[in-house]
Amino acid sequence: MTALIRRCGIELSALQLDRLWIYHQLLRQHNADLNLTRIHNFANMVLKLYVDAMLPTRMLSLPTPLMDLGSGAGMPGIPIKIVKPDLEIFLAESRRNRVEFLEKAIETLAVEGLSIIGRKITPGFQAPMAGVITRALEPIASTLERVEGCLMSGGRVIFMKGPGCDSEIEDADRRFTGRYRLIRNDAYCIPGTRHLRRLVVFQRIDEPLHFRRAGAMKRHTVRTITSTQNSLFKELKRLLGGKGVRKSQKALIFGPRPVAEALDRHPTRCIAWISIGDQIPPPASAPEALQWFQLPQALFEMIDVFGTHSPGLLVHTPPIKEWNPSEGFAKGCSLLLSFQDPENIGAVIRAAVAFGVNHVILLAESAHPFHPKAIRASAGAVFHARFMQGPSLYQLSLDLPIVPLCARGLELSPDIFPPAFGLLPGMEGPGLPACWEEKAVSIPIRPEVESLNAAAATAIALYVWAGSQGKK
Repeated sequence: MTALIRRCGIELSALQLDRLWIYHQLLRQHNADLNLTRIHNFANMVLKLYVDAMLPTRMLSLPTPLMDLGSGAGMPGIPIKIVKPDLEIFLAESRRNRVEFLEKAIETLAVEGLSIIGRKITPGFQAPMAGVITRALEPIASTLERVEGCLMSGGRVIFMKGPGCDSEIEDADRRFTGRYRLIRNDAYCIPGTRHLRRLVVFQRIDEPLHFRRAGAMKRHTVRTITSTQNSLFKELKRLLGGKGVRKSQKALIFGPRPVAEALDRHPTRCIAWISIGDQIPPPASAPEALQWFQLPQALFEMIDVFGTHSPGLLVHTPPIKEWNPSEGFAKGCSLLLSFQDPENIGAVIRAAVAFGVNHVILLAESAHPFHPKAIRASAGAVFHARFMQGPSLYQLSLDLPIVPLCARGLELSPDIFPPAFGLLPGMEGPGLPACWEEKAVSIPIRPEVESLNAAAATAIALYVWAGSQGKK
């Protein structure tokens, strides 16, 4: 053992080697009964288990207290403790037979500052830790979420991974922007072998969950909703339909990104943060006037219709002014919409904002742009569009400078757009009234396809118009 370890460039004292040998003997003795490791060859045990566990002590300064998450038979925690006796290390392991082995190991090794956490670590675990180290196989993002209750601000999560973990790193970096940052991503191998490894370190930026929760409870008015008969819950349920949105001038937003953008860009419109109990509090940057609605999971799932499993927002919708057809259109393009599918409405509004449409004029037949499905399909673009309320599709005057769009008509070209006009796509299914079809333009497509999706066709037409104006 001494020779193998020295060959890897690690020098241990006689006492450290004795303790490692005692631990090795314990592992050998109990492995047959407890299935502590699948590695049985002596050299492989030394290199793949003990040396691998000790290598992070050479690559970075380890924080204390340090939790070995998913410790199993005590790795990497016990070898690290042997090398760095000044560290306070907690071995987190929920399986009872493993816990019994760890208790025996700690008693036999007779070292101080080595303890066991005999439970599953969840975000509800709040004992403060300066660092977490793990060789567990779960995705990096899952571990970052798991330790949110205990990892201190500035604390580090150290992952001992195999070489093929780039997708995990990218996913975690994307999902935890503003909460963790990637500070190390080092490829290495166990010295003298071909065993490739990665040391990945994320540092926490925000505060632990219980600190954030306590702060949020002080800053915000908390409303606990426990029954479907609660008046607030009934209001939230009504907002799942366009009629409820139109009547109350409020809307629901779900999804981490749309919620974060709404809080950041439109804080004064935000009424309430909606979460499962107090599990995830509003961010510290949220306005103090924001209320906090706490719902049991069953009620939360009834309004989280997209299954995001993340907090939502109740917001005020922007006022929608009446459009006076006698005043015509502002210079550029105004989009006249009669789509009845909220997802089509959301998708076409996204395109309208992207290509610089002046106004989105909602005809009487149109679905509401702040229907939850429309907000989701727009990727939040509804909050950047300028809306006006118009008459019915069937009440539009033929004298208006309108460019109708349908499956039949003259081929769409950049030179057909007036300086100020309305683009009028037809409704899904019925299309345009016959009087408008006579003036319509169309997008040429292959005969195998009868027609394009209404939102897709409109997006193409807007692209052509924007190109004619030098906007694309």
